[in-house]
Amino acid sequence: MRIATYLAEGRRQTGLVSADGSTITPFILTPEQAEKGALSLIEALAEGGKLPPTNGAVVKVADVDLDAPLPKPRRNVWCVGRNYHAHAKELSSSVFKDSAAKTDEWPIVFTKVPECVVGPHDDVFVPSEISQQIDYEAELAVVIGKGGTNITRADAMDHVFGYTIVNDVTARDVQVRHGQWDLGKSFDTFCPMGPWVVTADELDGTKTRVRCWVNGELRQDGPTENMIFDIPALIETISRGITLYPGDVIATGTPAGVGMGMTPPRYLKAGDVVRVEIEGLGAIENKFV
Repeated sequence: MRIATYLAEGRRQTGLVSADGSTITPFILTPEQAEKGALSLIEALAEGGKLPPTNGAVVKVADVDLDAPLPKPRRNVWCVGRNYHAHAKELSSSVFKDSAAKTDEWPIVFTKVPECVVGPHDDVFVPSEISQQIDYEAELAVVIGKGGTNITRADAMDHVFGYTIVNDVTARDVQVRHGQWDLGKSFDTFCPMGPWVVTADELDGTKTRVRCWVNGELRQDGPTENMIFDIPALIETISRGITLYPGDVIATGTPAGVGMGMTPPRYLKAGDVVRVEIEGLGAIENKFV
């Protein structure tokens, strides 16, 4: 199933998306539940509950404003750097120059603050007074459905609720300057997410394709089979001594083709439009302003 969070008549609502992606049937939720978007459903299912009933009404996706499926993540979004070989190579002399030479030894893990999450078609603000090197990173994101600590690789996929799309927008100069990455990754609006969550029974995240266009030009195109660390490895690593909770989001890294990796680099500016599409999931598209 596909679960979307959206805004209609000034209220946040959550519902089931039709197979063709054209309509949404809303769930019956309290205002407090609706504010949490899909997170309230994921948490209820993790506790052994059932999905709430729908109200029978159907709305057209074209008539509402899609929100991030998890508009208020319970905590920071987990993110993985250098997780496609070609991307590791294109930034080997810049972002990754001080990282371990063995790219397949351990994944690089960082986080983005939850407040940077915005909807699949919302504007992304370019902080030109702070950074002149704004970049895009198209990524498949895993949504955890069953929590746990020290999750084994063998059990990892049992903990996946589903998948969504994120654009891990990055201020490269800030990222490099500070050594750690959280500041350069966490500016307001720097995590467009959506268009919805597709559950794991409908999409195999280990075998799909991530693509990104900037102003209509294809920049990134990579199958998730090319990940250095696959999804089970990421869940196993991040959960070592750290409890994962239902609704946690793990952005799994980006393929080659980012702006910083080009010669010369091609960073984003106000007016640019970035589209990220993942097979079986849909697409998000955001204007940078």
